[in-house]
Amino acid sequence: MTRFAGSLIGVGFGLAFVLANTGPPLPPAVALVLRVLAVAAVVAVLALVVAIGRRPAADPGPDAPRMRFDGFFGAVLAVEAVALFGGIQALRALDAPMQANVAWIALVVGLHFFPLARRWRARSLVFTAAYMSVLGLAGLAMVFAGYPGWAPLVSGAVTGAGMLTGILASLAADLRAAKAVDA
Repeated sequence: MTRFAGSLIGVGFGLAFVLANTGPPLPPAVALVLRVLAVAAVVAVLALVVAIGRRPAADPGPDAPRMRFDGFFGAVLAVEAVALFGGIQALRALDAPMQANVAWIALVVGLHFFPLARRWRARSLVFTAAYMSVLGLAGLAMVFAGYPGWAPLVSGAVTGAGMLTGILASLAADLRAAKAVDA
């Protein structure tokens, strides 16, 4: 199951982003639907992980991306933690609305994927990094333009939904590829 560590971490954070940030200005019924869909996506991801995990792992070859939770990974996480907490303190010092925090978190988490994508030679993480970073910046722009109520939706819920959708699509493609090899 270690080959799915990144996907499982990603769905956990994607779900947290959606659950924590689907509230006003969304109508309660829409927020509920989004939360149910997020939970359903997690269940689908877990089912795909089990289905793929029952198959023997294919030899990825020497040029395949390899996630390594090594010292470099630890250093990236340390910088990320400092940026997260330091940035939130800076936003607090600037009297930014609390909604700026989720935008800052999306930005920093997105940025942390850039060095990991390079190190792990995982081009798919570049898309995730750019997606999250742009939505984080969009949320910060909304906050400072006077529309803080929309930042959690854009930087939180949409970011989380994108993470869940991307992981679900990636695992579904992996299962299709594995079945094609079997045929």
